[in-house]
Amino acid sequence: MDDLWAALCLVAVLEGLVLFAAPGAWKRAMAQLATLPEPQLRRIGAAVLALGLASLWWVRG
Repeated sequence: MDDLWAALCLVAVLEGLVLFAAPGAWKRAMAQLATLPEPQLRRIGAAVLALGLASLWWVRG
């Protein structure tokens, strides 16, 4: 369970770093994502999820 909390904290750090380092780019990216249809957003989400799971399996394996 401690690993889960550490991972969630790391996600917050990385998201905060992006917002701190490039807020304009983040706003543009969010504006572009808002214009995409939901099925495309689901495919992007599924791809990111699969990459994350594969990376986790590779790192922890």
